[in-house]
Amino acid sequence: MRRSTKRPCSSLTRLVLLGLGLTMPLVGGTASAWAGQLTVVELFTSQGCSSCPPANANLATISRRSGVLALSFGVTYWDRLGWKDIFARPDYTQRQVAYEKPLGQSGPFTPQMVVNGRTSLVGNDLAEVEAVITAAAAARPDAGPSLALSAGCVAIGSHASPAAGLDVWLVRYDPSQVQVPVHAGENSGRTLPHKNVVHDLIRLGHWKGEALSLPIPAPPPGMRTAILLQAPQGGAIAAATTD
Repeated sequence: MRRSTKRPCSSLTRLVLLGLGLTMPLVGGTASAWAGQLTVVELFTSQGCSSCPPANANLATISRRSGVLALSFGVTYWDRLGWKDIFARPDYTQRQVAYEKPLGQSGPFTPQMVVNGRTSLVGNDLAEVEAVITAAAAARPDAGPSLALSAGCVAIGSHASPAAGLDVWLVRYDPSQVQVPVHAGENSGRTLPHKNVVHDLIRLGHWKGEALSLPIPAPPPGMRTAILLQAPQGGAIAAATTD
């Protein structure tokens, strides 16, 4: 994961994004806002893992569900089985490892889905995945802080915050379905589909309850942007938005 270099957002952007409480998309398509809550489903997967394709397929299915932000993170520890996952990065592996102790797991495994940073499951049973998503959406204590994205900026509204505050994460992901031919390892000879593959993960800063705007770099062509507000060290996700 990388840290951002902070620059002030423009005054006009801050005023527009914070002025009306961020309860609706803003005029002209220059900003997106989410007044409710997205349920964030993170899949930790590897092209070197023969058990992962069903979870990959389930993530693609739930990515089409309203109110769900589905993200696919490639991890590195199965690269030793003979195939190096082309999307895997050490910081994605570190992100998964950070979840394991809070979630009561003895260590990382694939496939693993983590829902809102609160619930862990394998992810190969679509009915179970759907049930966990439904339960997670119903368990939200409140709407959380408002989030809005515009060109070059994310704005976070004022809201009650945990004492330790929340980390602000920028995620870049590919919304298309990508077919990856695998030529070695446990999945040798198969072509594996991937959806919503994460290509970058950057910690933008820290939020402690006051209205805050942070600059974000322009996305690479074809990439979408998501923002996660999350308790530190693998904690729960309090709010999320995507463009």
